[in-house]
Amino acid sequence: MKRTKVENTLAAIGLRAKTGRAIAVLLAAPVTGPRVLRRLELKLHDASLPDTAQPYHTVMHLPWAEAEIAVQPLINAIETVAAKSLKDFISQLEDVLVCGIGVVGSLDRNLEKLGNYHIRAHAAEGILFRRVLETAAKTNHLPCKTIAEKEVFEAAARALRRPVAEVRRLIGEARRADLQPWRADEKAAMAAAWLALASY
Repeated sequence: MKRTKVENTLAAIGLRAKTGRAIAVLLAAPVTGPRVLRRLELKLHDASLPDTAQPYHTVMHLPWAEAEIAVQPLINAIETVAAKSLKDFISQLEDVLVCGIGVVGSLDRNLEKLGNYHIRAHAAEGILFRRVLETAAKTNHLPCKTIAEKEVFEAAARALRRPVAEVRRLIGEARRADLQPWRADEKAAMAAAWLALASY
């Protein structure tokens, strides 16, 4: 008997960068009425190298220029883990074609002038884990849209040509019993995925 060909579901992944991990939401097309397929966390640190969980904390007492050099081996390890985590996630998706990635995280800024070493370490890690997600997308040959958390709903609304309030409402209503938790991080990740879908 001839088998019917099943077409892949088009989808995008939204990633909310966190320290050492990322909240991931897989969103299926169509753009006008997307469905959340999965919610999970991606590991962005190497358990065999504990310092990769908070790499800038290990060098925070060094002058900034020296810290950036000293932390590079840890960053390399994090990038390897991030690329593999994303690849493994995508490889588990059956009948799903991922068309792009949306990343929510801290945008670049000048950290050298931050006087408090501990605050600087946290700020640097916020930027780092957003960057490694961008690198992971590139390594996996996927287009990537990056947006700051405070701008993600407005950016999605502009791309979708819908009011911001409507986008927020629909994202809030996407919560399902099997998608727990559904907090601000998950909502931001879904908005980023929706933006990536709209940009495809």
